[in-house]
Amino acid sequence: MPLLGPADELPHPPRRVLVAGTSGAGKSTLAGSVARVLGLSYVEMDSLYHGPQWTTRPEFEDDVRRFVKGEAWVTEWQYRLARPLLLEHADTLVWLDHPRHVVMRRVTVRTVVRRLRRRQLWNGNVEPPLRTVFTDPEHLLRWAWKSHTRTGERVRAVLAGEHADRVAVVRLRGQREVDQWRSGPLRRAAERGEESVR
Repeated sequence: MPLLGPADELPHPPRRVLVAGTSGAGKSTLAGSVARVLGLSYVEMDSLYHGPQWTTRPEFEDDVRRFVKGEAWVTEWQYRLARPLLLEHADTLVWLDHPRHVVMRRVTVRTVVRRLRRRQLWNGNVEPPLRTVFTDPEHLLRWAWKSHTRTGERVRAVLAGEHADRVAVVRLRGQREVDQWRSGPLRRAAERGEESVR
């Protein structure tokens, strides 16, 4: 299938949707929105992955294997252990390909707000002190900066690989394109899906 843009019609009503992007791109926000528009369940990958003290939950892979067998779902395309399994079952991949400055602004604001409010995240975790951006080489802000191009490399591999004929890939650059796609092709695909079950 060709790479689709924000105005291109989807070839089928999506039933198993992945949202790809670097940290701060808005994967979870878009995944939740896609799930609402399509009437599908949304499984947040971070909630499956993170255990107490930011450790990896031992049940993570089993949980992913269990939910991908479901008939319809939306989730983020992330975590090395999960990406191949998720892709194997998906029919649609939405790539949030925002400029680095947009992603860094978003992830910085999100991190600061979460830390200042001591917002509890998955399994009781909270953002570490802000000073750790200077002391932790794997800090989320550093990770977002250095991993920005990796999603594009992975998506291009999908387009050239064995799943290319089966998985529709949509590339969205910037919030305007996200809004255009969500209110246009995604909404129309949802309507087509509703008509097909009548």
